[in-house]
Amino acid sequence: MTSKPRKQIHLAAHFPGVNNTTVWADPASKSQVEFASFEHLARTAERGLFDFFFLAEGLRLREHRGRIHDLDVVGRPDTFTVLNAVAAVTERLGLAGTINSTYNEPFELAKQFAALDHLSGGRAAWNVVTSSDAFTGENFRRGGYLEHGARYQRAAEVVEAARALWDSWPADTLVVDRVRGVFAREIPETSYRSSQFDIRAPFVVPPAPQGHPVLLQAGDSDEGREFGAKTADAIFTAHGTLEAGQRFYADIKGRLAKYGRTPDELVVFPAATFVLGDTADDAHERARHIRYQQVSPATAIAFLEQVWGRELSGYDPDGPLPDVEPDPATEITRGRVRHAKDPLAVVKAWRERAEADNLSIRELVIEVTARQQFVGTAAQVAEQIDHYVQSDAADGFILVPHLTPGGLDEFVDSVVPELQNRGSFRTSYTGTTLRDHLGLRHPRHRTVTEGARAS
Repeated sequence: MTSKPRKQIHLAAHFPGVNNTTVWADPASKSQVEFASFEHLARTAERGLFDFFFLAEGLRLREHRGRIHDLDVVGRPDTFTVLNAVAAVTERLGLAGTINSTYNEPFELAKQFAALDHLSGGRAAWNVVTSSDAFTGENFRRGGYLEHGARYQRAAEVVEAARALWDSWPADTLVVDRVRGVFAREIPETSYRSSQFDIRAPFVVPPAPQGHPVLLQAGDSDEGREFGAKTADAIFTAHGTLEAGQRFYADIKGRLAKYGRTPDELVVFPAATFVLGDTADDAHERARHIRYQQVSPATAIAFLEQVWGRELSGYDPDGPLPDVEPDPATEITRGRVRHAKDPLAVVKAWRERAEADNLSIRELVIEVTARQQFVGTAAQVAEQIDHYVQSDAADGFILVPHLTPGGLDEFVDSVVPELQNRGSFRTSYTGTTLRDHLGLRHPRHRTVTEGARAS
């Protein structure tokens, strides 16, 4: 009886800019906008043989009680600007950018990602996200917003249009004009028509090294999962526990067959943090200290205010939950918030949890905002990560360090060698493109998808 082949672990590095993981007060925390920070993390990830470097992006700064949310005050540099700069200081590392499909146009996106793929030698990736809130829409000419379901229809059409443009150049695209001594381009006009777009133009960029940039997606609703199963090359998920990860993994891989795809054509990446120590006890004590740094007393109260819809500054963060009921009709925070949409149900569940475990406000917020976390010695963390992947709870992880930019250094220096010793992680890059790293096939030059026509 032959044993199951050992899965190879995929790793990516999330630049910890605007999020609730970064410890701002730590003396080792540096700039979120200076290029030296992006360069340091990217070079570290490449030294660790990671698949790609991942940038999140937001199109508007959140506001809480009329002021900019404390996690957004550092600003948000432009994704393409950063990734093109990082391409110049790395050689193999993939470059993944989060770009919104709701407020960008497909021709421009296709051109920008094709250009990044050329400039990087085939390392570009697009994390396709959507937005359904009018708050973000106020930054754009058309304003307003898309209903939740409609945003995925637009996203699908944006991706279809981009792929139509990427596929529009025939295999033999350049011929020499011997009379004039120049290259004459033989490029057909691309037509793409759908409910939202009517594009007629020859594409301006020749076929990129990967054919198409790698597509990532992060939606977790049923519509989001269907969109990912049909469209994405990789999924960025928040399912962290082993059991939840296995359920999501089986569900998303099980949806592929209806789109003519096989399980190895989609790579599943949960987000995860990590804390290392010389001993297990040391690591857990360090993890506890980091969590208290991440959730300050003021942050704990602000988080509760998002749910309660009330000003709660008079409550003690180290005391019990507020005894007042939430106001579901009040929007105290504008922009993305980190809780469910039913505040009454959320508050009820939190009160039960706080009472059962005797938790203060701050302790509760620390627990409910926790993401998947690997804690222990380097060998223990390597074993935990390997177990998740071999148990089909993930294909790998997008790691989110708590410090910018040096938070990944310790992992690369100590955990990566442990994974290599286990035979679960590469000892060198074996290809040059991001598709090579992820084990994804080069997309076939195909007929433009339904709703589009090349002419």
